[in-house]
Amino acid sequence: MYIYGLGWLQAVIEKTNVDPSEVGDIVVGTVLAPGSQRASECRMAAFYAGFPETVPVRTVNRQCSSGLQAVADVAAAIKAGFYDIGIGAGLESMTVNPMAWEGSVNPKVKAFEQAQNCLLPMGVTSENVAHRFGVTRKEQDQAAVDSHRKAAAATAAGKFKDEIIPVATKIVDPKTGDEKPVTISVDDGIRPNTSVSELAKLKPVFKKDGTTTAGNSSQVSDGAGAVLLMKRSVAMRKGLPILGVFRTFAAVGVDPAIMGVGPAVAIPAAVKSAGLQLDDIDLFEINEAFASQFVYCRNKLGLDPEKINVNGGALAIGHPLGTTGARCVATLLHEMKRRGRDCRFGVISMCIGTGMGAAAVFERGDCADELCNVRKVESNNFLSKDVL
Repeated sequence: MYIYGLGWLQAVIEKTNVDPSEVGDIVVGTVLAPGSQRASECRMAAFYAGFPETVPVRTVNRQCSSGLQAVADVAAAIKAGFYDIGIGAGLESMTVNPMAWEGSVNPKVKAFEQAQNCLLPMGVTSENVAHRFGVTRKEQDQAAVDSHRKAAAATAAGKFKDEIIPVATKIVDPKTGDEKPVTISVDDGIRPNTSVSELAKLKPVFKKDGTTTAGNSSQVSDGAGAVLLMKRSVAMRKGLPILGVFRTFAAVGVDPAIMGVGPAVAIPAAVKSAGLQLDDIDLFEINEAFASQFVYCRNKLGLDPEKINVNGGALAIGHPLGTTGARCVATLLHEMKRRGRDCRFGVISMCIGTGMGAAAVFERGDCADELCNVRKVESNNFLSKDVL
């Protein structure tokens, strides 16, 4: 049994000085572990982190968007008045719980193509996107290089320090069994020296003549993250800094065979729900499950590359499935804070296995205190007589 909690949950309380007994609910996005066991582990983790027995815990699983779904669920509960303070979190250990189907499959699935496509390996859906929409191998490898380069630069500049909690753990030599204590304080999947020419040497993994490789796919990763949400009035009364305002959330369905296109559908839905247009969004965090789907979504929406994953993405940082949504919230809001008044709205989005997409819109925290339009309103200087 693996119990997670001494870092990611405890740090929320330690960094904010919030009374843990005031938390109305802890919602944890998690994907691969057996549901009932992971729910029990999260309950135990809350106790280890110092939460009293009065604070409930539950898990949520919407595949790769589970962490973002947890945040959205907490935001919706606060808005509904169920409680004033909640934690939306995510965790995944892909080394302990690898991606695999357990048990048999109902033979009737073969009679329904879309149901059958829900069983496709994610890498095959990546190949489908690349083939159907003409995303080249070179484009994919370049996206991977860009992700690693930006993540390495952000790490060197210390941009992730405010969103990473150092974790003291140990590594075990597989040959001797010797244990060595270590402290993990940076993402260890970033390869700053990777290049297109080096990635071009890698063989396709999922299709003989395909384009999806280990180099242009997200890594097998472990990780956890947590986001503290509360009513704005409560945060102000407690004197807490407000990094961002949760505006809208949208989850959509797409063809399971090309599940990676999800963000291209979910982003416009979430942005429209917020009363905005794509041009109003200053920053995007789009999960890089595979370079093929990332490149497609970026091109399909016509987004400015300078606004997307400015500190790298999952191709470099990794994609621990249940964690990604919560991690992206931290990355987005800290970058929006650094950019200040030049950055008002941000979007987080990801594709979802079995054919879905999710997206959420955030506004920089201090913007909500200002009365201002999203876009400049042109004045026609009409007089009353001109209207008649």
